[in-house]
Amino acid sequence: MNKNIIRDEIRKFVKAKFGKDSTGHDFEHMARVARWADKIAEDEGADRFLCEVAGWLHDVGDPKLFVNPETALAERTQLLQGLLFTDENIDHINGAIETVSFSKGKKPMTLMGEIVQDADRLDAIGAVGIARTFAYGGARNQPVYNPDDKKGHSIGHFEEKLLKLCELMNTDSGKLEAEHRHAFMVEFLKEFNREQNKKYSIEENGYD
Repeated sequence: MNKNIIRDEIRKFVKAKFGKDSTGHDFEHMARVARWADKIAEDEGADRFLCEVAGWLHDVGDPKLFVNPETALAERTQLLQGLLFTDENIDHINGAIETVSFSKGKKPMTLMGEIVQDADRLDAIGAVGIARTFAYGGARNQPVYNPDDKKGHSIGHFEEKLLKLCELMNTDSGKLEAEHRHAFMVEFLKEFNREQNKKYSIEENGYD
């Protein structure tokens, strides 16, 4: 089957699943992860198309986004089968997606897994990552900032997770892009704290 036809069918599937999302896990998030997976795969010498496909589908079946994640996972597999992916390629795509999540703490066992994990983590940091953090917090009724609580607010998410991602990247090209985005987040947080007339907290924690 023609790759452009496959892309169109996958986009339609993803649009149906995530088109109305307001948590930062929307269609455009999937599109960015797919594009960066393709770019990193080109840099790292991996199969660009399979990495792109995994990028498009990486959040399908995520328990925090789906009421019935098992049903969504089955639909994802059915989609790939219907698009005539081989069982081997489906296994590779599913295996790569399985290790994407930060909360699961899994280390990818394949280059494709490393690439898709890097692409997803890149979208969690930098300017886009900042925007997504506050979108997710708003959707979950979290305050922007609460100095009396280290968790449960959007600014706390930076130290809890986002500032750690740069050091956890797998690929050389992913690390290079992550360093740029990390530096931007640090400057944003410095300015956020300056406007509160408050010493920047991550300087105290050794992230600077």
